[in-house]
Amino acid sequence: MAAASGRPGFLTRERIVAPPGWSRWLIPPAALAVHLSIGQVYAWSAFKASLEKGMDIGGVASALPFTLGIVMLGLSAAVFGTKVDANGPRWAMVVASSCFVAGFLVASLGVYTGQYWLVVLGYGGIGGIGLGIGYISPVSTLIKWFPDRPGLATGIAIMGFGGGALIANPWTSSMLTSFGAAASAPEVDTDGIALAFLIHGVVYAVFMSLGWLLIRVPAEGWKPAGWEPSAQKDNAMIGRSNVSAANAIRTPQFWLLWIVLCFNVTAGIGILEKANPIFQDFFRDSTPAETLTAAAVAFVSVLSLANMLGRFIWSSVSDLVGRKNIYRLYLGVGALLYVLLTLVGETSKPVFLLCSILILSFYGAGFATVPAYLRDLFGTYQVGAIHGRLLTAWSTAGVLGPVIVNAIADARADVAGPAKYTPAFLIMIVLLAIGFAANELIRPVAARWHEPESTVRGERTEVQT
Repeated sequence: MAAASGRPGFLTRERIVAPPGWSRWLIPPAALAVHLSIGQVYAWSAFKASLEKGMDIGGVASALPFTLGIVMLGLSAAVFGTKVDANGPRWAMVVASSCFVAGFLVASLGVYTGQYWLVVLGYGGIGGIGLGIGYISPVSTLIKWFPDRPGLATGIAIMGFGGGALIANPWTSSMLTSFGAAASAPEVDTDGIALAFLIHGVVYAVFMSLGWLLIRVPAEGWKPAGWEPSAQKDNAMIGRSNVSAANAIRTPQFWLLWIVLCFNVTAGIGILEKANPIFQDFFRDSTPAETLTAAAVAFVSVLSLANMLGRFIWSSVSDLVGRKNIYRLYLGVGALLYVLLTLVGETSKPVFLLCSILILSFYGAGFATVPAYLRDLFGTYQVGAIHGRLLTAWSTAGVLGPVIVNAIADARADVAGPAKYTPAFLIMIVLLAIGFAANELIRPVAARWHEPESTVRGERTEVQT
């Protein structure tokens, strides 16, 4: 197969079939090695101020690498999803690592030579492809290793994407300060920024290599000890048939779930992207000026932690209560939390904080739970490819949420306090209600979309021989 496919034998699927006795608990760390690395994208803001001062660019320009990276994440996941499933997780993780690391190296060259377009192309374009392939590459493998607990398995990995910034943000800030490239310095040394990008690339190359060296796929017919697929028939939403990626996007279930993910993410990212000014506008009159800024920074950190932990906690709960029920919580309770924020958030910091924490935990959990929801509906056959196509909902929400909150806040600049955000919060309530209704309409996939078992078995046999 290696010669026919043109890929090195080391990267082929048959080289990573797990031997008898291989522990499936080695697979989540392999996935985490990739997701903790690519989660650095959420720490892009650590570079922004230094780039603006050192390269004499504006805020819009300094955001371009991040914006392009998120757009490329969704596009590359959709375009390369089928290839990821066909070629196997090691191939996908090597490609993701190569692109993500190359993005840092090209960005480093761009800063060093004073060519900012290379920073955009490197970090946003090339690195963004690594983001998309790296995000989906462990998913189908984790689901095959944990058919009994898919929510927990994918939650562990995708928690890493949310937590990557918690590591990268202080690390990047410390590095820039050490290299004389912090924005607070009288004069920013751009060579220091270039060196920081270079070190990021080298360190992530080593760390992500642990993932693709450790990754394994289960042997055909493997199942966890004591687990019987027939036990899942108690839940009508969990099917045992498989649907191809090409057919999945022709089903109403796919597009209903696209709406669910898009609007759940829109509701969370709207707060996350503007968390600092939202906190200050809510409590400017009740908080001393000298502590307001520090409190707002702490608020952002708390929300990041909620985003990370929600990915693991709520997705694990979904294994017990079912995916449809857990999205009822994310969307229905999320809408009620926005109502509570609108009505009493200004008068009580504990209520404001609790509502915000839960909304952000539901935001993160939506990412972590959706792969298991896809598995329930469409099977494991091409779940990575289907997941990749679904992530276009994330790209859409990544634009929609911040635009809604920022556009309304800008239009109401003369309005003081929380009232500045009331129309945006009302829109979020409506979107969550629509998402709730879409979730209620999801039913098991009709038999006409199911892939014949002979086709699924034949392709798996072909891939492994």
